[in-house]
Amino acid sequence: MKLIVDPRRFRVPPDTRLRLDRHDPADIFPYESSKGANVLLEKASRRLFGLTELLYAQNRWAVLLIFQAMDGAGKDSAVKHVLRGLDPKATQVTAFGPPSSGERNHDFMWRCLKVLPERGRIGIFNRSYYEEVLVARVHPEVLAAQHLPKKRVTKAIWSERFEDIRSIERYLGRNGVVIRKFFLNVSKREQRRRFLQRLEDPTKKWKFSLNDINERLRWKNYMAAYTEAISATSTRDAPWYVVPADNKWFTRLAISKIVIDTLESLDLRVPELSHRDHRALKDARRRLRVK
Repeated sequence: MKLIVDPRRFRVPPDTRLRLDRHDPADIFPYESSKGANVLLEKASRRLFGLTELLYAQNRWAVLLIFQAMDGAGKDSAVKHVLRGLDPKATQVTAFGPPSSGERNHDFMWRCLKVLPERGRIGIFNRSYYEEVLVARVHPEVLAAQHLPKKRVTKAIWSERFEDIRSIERYLGRNGVVIRKFFLNVSKREQRRRFLQRLEDPTKKWKFSLNDINERLRWKNYMAAYTEAISATSTRDAPWYVVPADNKWFTRLAISKIVIDTLESLDLRVPELSHRDHRALKDARRRLRVK
């Protein structure tokens, strides 16, 4: 079985209105089952490792992978499995929880922008500045806690934030930061099954929070917020991918394929050595041969 997931199937085109009802959370096309998935994931891991080594060696590009989803969609496991194929020295992961009081005293993107990946590295954001147009929109008290000047909190604040995000992502792209954004699209039914599994499994109970249930009651509000945010911020250079998340093995395959395609598009190569470098290597070889 070849790794033949077509990323274009899940990519949200620029300037289009996302229709989440047209994205099947249980989609596993073109596979019929999980048979052989581990073999494919191992193959993808080896390819990813080689590409991240080249990314690090070339030291020209930075890559930012953003993961957003409802609780229970499998963000942590997806990040863990993608990381299996990445060169550790070329990778950094940041998980964003609720902002602290100090973070709320800065602009809404500050805490994310200060940990952007360096050239030659892949940065993974488990949640991101998109929380500020998702959670803050569903929970007005979150926005109120940011203590913005009243004249700045208008009915246009969300469209203004979308504009700010597009502008900053465009700026980053012009400076060699390649951005790919993933919405792990889990169904409400599958989320319920996973929550029950957490409650019944002694090794997973620690992951459960009553707040998960409270957020589940706001499902429609979150889907509306995701729809608008993704529609407004999926661009040619910083696209969103709506990845089916009801079957974790397929989610991992799809993400791996998208990251592989992204890295391959950068024409990564081993840096060419200068004449001076070659002379230095020749001298090092000579000195090592001396007993």
